This record gives sequence, C-alpha cells and structure tokens, in this order.
Amino acid sequence: MDDFPSICLLSLAMLVACYVAGIIPLAVNFSEERLKLVTVLGAGLLCGTALAVIVPEGVHALYEDILEGKHHPASEMQHVMESEKVAKIPAGHEHGHDHSRLHAYIGVSLVLGFVFMLLVDQIGSSHVHSTDDPETARSGNSKITTTLGLVVHAAADGVALGAAASTSQTSVQLIVFVAIMLHKAPAAFGLVSFLMHAGLERNRIRKHLLVFALAAPVMSMVTYLGLSK
Repeated sequence: MDDFPSICLLSLAMLVACYVAGIIPLAVNFSEERLKLVTVLGAGLLCGTALAVIVPEGVHALYEDILEGKHHPASEMQHVMESEKVAKIPAGHEHGHDHSRLHAYIGVSLVLGFVFMLLVDQIGSSHVHSTDDPETARSGNSKITTTLGLVVHAAADGVALGAAASTSQTSVQLIVFVAIMLHKAPAAFGLVSFLMHAGLERNRIRKHLLVFALAAPVMSMVTYLGLSK
C-alpha cells in the first residue's frame, strides 16, 4: 500500500483538472455567435477524442489481449503438438486467420457498443414518452446518452490508472496519467459545450460534469485497492 498516497494525489489532480477544464464554458459569458463557435469546437473535440483516442485504444487493447493470449507458456506436450500443427498449415494461412478473427472482434465490439448506446437512448425515451414536445424528448435523450458514453470511457481510464499504480512504477503511472488527461480535459470541455447548446440548466450541467470528472478517479481507487489485496 506504499503507492496509496500517490494514487490519491493523481486521482485528486485528475478530478480537479477535468472539472476546471469543463467549467470554462460555464464561467465565461458567451454571446449567441460565440456559443455556436464554442459548441462547434466542443463537438470537434468530442469527435476527435472518439476517433483518435477511444476507438484506437479499444482496438489496441483487443489486439494486445488476443496476441498475448497466444503466447502463454504451455506444457512440453502442447508445444510439440502445436509445432506439428503449424508444420502442416501453410505459412500465410494462420496469419490471415488470426487477423480475420481480430477484425471480426473489432466489428462486433463496435456494433455491440452502438446497440448498447441505442438501448440506453430508447430506455431514456420511454421515461419521457408522454412529453407533449417530441423535440424536448429527443434533446433529453441525447444529453443522457452523451454523458453516459463519456462516463463509461472515463471509468475505463480510471481502471487503467489504478492498474498502473499497482505496478509500483512511478514512470508508468505518470505516463498513463498524462495520456488520460490529454483527452479527458478536451472531452470535459466538449461535453459542457454540447450540454449548454442543448439548453440544459447550468446546475444540471455542473452535475453531469461532476459525474464525468469523478468516474476516472473513483474507478482508479477501486481498481488499485482491488489489485493491492
């Protein structure tokens, strides 16, 4: 538990930095034109974060997990049997088969993620189905879906930081922390800009931002404590 103070400090720094980055659009009074510009910037940050960070991270983790699983140490008999199988299979066949499996997993993961967010959107719409204004209902669903998606990813970032802290390597912890903050701060800014443009009350925007800011620190602490036992 020697690294507990360091993970506490990193989690606190992550919480404060994320909240401050997200509160900037709320702290500055924007005109209607500037609010549109900030909203476009925020939307770009959200899309850029998803396409440049979130999806590549997931693909990298999937490739790494499957390729590492292939190289687990096996018994001598299993090693001999695998060698015989490889000798009978053409050289390019196994390589192509592995890559086709990985590509299939990526496609399935993206589809499942889309279906999950669609279900969340539909569940949210069932609660506001009786609303007279369907435009208001759709707007409410998009706010919940956007926040939930970012919170889930932030929680996954927290797991990564907690796992890095459990290795007792300060350099690894700092690298993971910086990598998380490089896309977490812009995501917080983009989330608040989107919620402001959607017309959500400022108090509720702060609550959404606080939940998003807390997701990674809480999960990092939980992961660290779980792995330290």
